[in-house]
Amino acid sequence: MDRSGTSPPSVINELNLRSSVSSSGARSVDVIVYLVNDDAIPLTVDGLSATTAHELHRKVLEILHLSDVAQEVFALWLISPFLEVQLKPKHHPYKVCRQWHDLLARFTNCTLEDIHHDEPTLQFRRNIFFPKSRELQISEEGILRLLYEEAKYNVLEGRYPCDIEDCELLGGLSCCLELGPYRQEKHTPSTLRPKLESFLPSYICKKKMGIMTAFRNRGNRQASFEETLVNTYRAATENVTSEDGDVTTCREYLKKCHELPYYGCAFFHGEVDKPSQSFLNRNGRKTVSVAINMEGVSVIDRKEKHVLLSLKFAELSWDHTFPDEKEHILWLEFDGDNEGAPVNKLLKIYSKQAELMSGLIEYCIELSQGIDLPSPDTVHGNSQVSEKRTKLRRQESVLCNRIKSLTTIDYVDDGTEIKRVKPKRAASFFTRQSTHGYASVQPADTHTQS
Repeated sequence: MDRSGTSPPSVINELNLRSSVSSSGARSVDVIVYLVNDDAIPLTVDGLSATTAHELHRKVLEILHLSDVAQEVFALWLISPFLEVQLKPKHHPYKVCRQWHDLLARFTNCTLEDIHHDEPTLQFRRNIFFPKSRELQISEEGILRLLYEEAKYNVLEGRYPCDIEDCELLGGLSCCLELGPYRQEKHTPSTLRPKLESFLPSYICKKKMGIMTAFRNRGNRQASFEETLVNTYRAATENVTSEDGDVTTCREYLKKCHELPYYGCAFFHGEVDKPSQSFLNRNGRKTVSVAINMEGVSVIDRKEKHVLLSLKFAELSWDHTFPDEKEHILWLEFDGDNEGAPVNKLLKIYSKQAELMSGLIEYCIELSQGIDLPSPDTVHGNSQVSEKRTKLRRQESVLCNRIKSLTTIDYVDDGTEIKRVKPKRAASFFTRQSTHGYASVQPADTHTQS
């Protein structure tokens, strides 16, 4: 699981400074747990080496004055720029920290120098196994605030790619939460300009600046981000009428983020083959993030900040292979077409974290069988017709699948042998499938290909 940006001072530093602590862990020691916004929560722990993640979690809840509901909503993670690991309640964070360099050697392509210098932080963040359908049932402001902060971080850092229109809407909600109700005399485009990157992703700002320059060169004018942000800010304020305004606004922010297929995901590093771009057939590889949650798998272009492929578990089969120790592969199989003929498509994702991804997919499928997930036809209370209209309105959405940007292996099974040709599809190449049933992917249920 990956993380963008720099990390705050590390928990392992805190532990190393107390190297005199005995293995029995009898002495009281200080441990720092970080929130996603880098706020630090200092804890004093007796017997650190024997302390479980569950025990530390309880201490965090007490300090933050959160109810027992938060026990399910959040988890403790060990985070570094190279690897992200959600701890199980029975895990001992101190012991996992001591094994961190071994984990990096096994699950990352870090150099020896990177491994030597990398140190994880202990972070309190969303539990990836908590169903997002239950989030909007929460009324406790403290919990909703933490979920909002995490979602906002992922949007601003580009881990949750969003269309410009959605970023502007989310930015307006953030203004409402962090600056208070909109006031015309106080909140103007000029006052918001220095704070833009606190409410909008920096990569979006740069992208729109390029568009605006092109429009100016043609004699046209496009509204600036500041002006658009003021408008969405004003609208967010007008829509909040109840006394629990912040609770309502947090819910609205989360509800919008729930539309993203990768909301609440664990993120992993990976690479995929680029399509051939010349007669020499030199394609190379593209760096991607693989995002896995309780509903499916998304492959995101880390540079372009858009979806390459997003599939629900019922739409795929998968496997993990390792031809050699350095080349682990996660295979995703899904239905597609080749020049109009139905075929099976295989996507190779190269990653030393393929074993982790495969295990997480399997666990999420098992876990989701006992959870009522929303039907694709009624997501967010909309009919399938309105979903289709939304997709038609945004042909270039960052959420659209971009199959043509991927190199896949197309094949069919005619019952006697596997052929890389185009007759009707048959059985799966892999035996590992979702028990929901691996049915043909219907065009109406998938994102528009571009």
